[in-house]
Amino acid sequence: MTQQTGSIFDVVVIGGGASGFFSAINIVEKHRSASVLIVEKTHQVLSKVKVSGGGRCNVTHQELPFKTFAKHYPRGEKELRLLFQEFSSTDIQKWFEEKNITLKTESDGRMFPESNSSQTIIDCFAKEIQKKNIQLKTSSAVINVRKENDIFYLTTATEEIKTRYIVACTGGSQNSNHYSWLQKLSQPLTTLHPSLFTFNAADHVLKNLAGVALPHSKVRIRNSKLIEEGPLLITHWGLSGPAILKLSAWGAVELAERQYEFDVLICWADHFTEVYLKEEINTCIKEHGKKKIYNTPIDPIPKRLWELLLLQSDITEELTWNGISHKKTNKLIEHLISYPVAVKGKTTFKEEFVTAGGVSLQYINLHTMESKNIPGLYFAGEVLNIDGLTGGFNFQAAWTTAFIAAKNIVISLNKK
Repeated sequence: MTQQTGSIFDVVVIGGGASGFFSAINIVEKHRSASVLIVEKTHQVLSKVKVSGGGRCNVTHQELPFKTFAKHYPRGEKELRLLFQEFSSTDIQKWFEEKNITLKTESDGRMFPESNSSQTIIDCFAKEIQKKNIQLKTSSAVINVRKENDIFYLTTATEEIKTRYIVACTGGSQNSNHYSWLQKLSQPLTTLHPSLFTFNAADHVLKNLAGVALPHSKVRIRNSKLIEEGPLLITHWGLSGPAILKLSAWGAVELAERQYEFDVLICWADHFTEVYLKEEINTCIKEHGKKKIYNTPIDPIPKRLWELLLLQSDITEELTWNGISHKKTNKLIEHLISYPVAVKGKTTFKEEFVTAGGVSLQYINLHTMESKNIPGLYFAGEVLNIDGLTGGFNFQAAWTTAFIAAKNIVISLNKK
């Protein structure tokens, strides 16, 4: 139904991203006569959907037991165990299938539309809001929200909008001004920090190896309990890849406290140990004694990296395996299992930044996603203090929280 100027919307969704569109669509699917408006502060909607997964949109991750799935969230793990029972990865797959969009699963568990294009998801949402007569206003930032007699009054630069319910789907930001209208309503927030970032080490000699990748590395932060395993990529600015991104997510708060200056210790292959490498080197001495060490790298070390490690271990190009000393052997082993890199700063991972922090879950009714402080105000997506690792986990949290918020708003609408 088309809303008349000056009248009251049933629901206003603040934020035109994944959780905003999904909550709006689900409200009208369950309550066809509901009047719903999406307001977006920028001129563009679904911008994160567009860039996700390199433009393919990593919609979710393949289904896992709820407890296992929730372990991929540095913040929100405990709460999501409960929420996924309400709406899971399997449920979002079914939802898209009902809209004639089939998802495919890749070897690492990530799920994408078969079209390999995020535009498929964007077009689906655009079609749904048009079909359901959901209104959309872009370039319409909410400046202030007040509540009087069970009605919310939203102030933008050009108008005042009235509504019975709000779903806050404003996404994450490290700028506290992003949450100013919530702060005015006294909705408690946690400290904001970036997550999913790469490590800057542009002045390190590794920059000369940009493009070198290790499939199974182990990376830890010196003087910390933070340690992760996975693929590692050397870039012209420092270190990237899944192992680094996981470290940045789990260490979001600690690394911020260190002002993003710390030492990383790299084990270039996760099966490398001192004992293992001593055996490998002894084997090389026995079987390749007369061969030059430079020409016989230990698997899986790429040759360019191998040459750098040898150089830093004082091993010359002419040295053969049967000529290596114990001192140089020990130095080489140290560089293979605990290679130090001084990190000075961070860089956003592509366009997929994630915020650690946001609306405190302590003040949210997790059965409904409604604020405990402000009845009628619901939350979904990254505005909450929930963030996941890469691989479709952040989108799944958005779908799940948006679905639960929509379902419970409809229950409230049906009571009136």
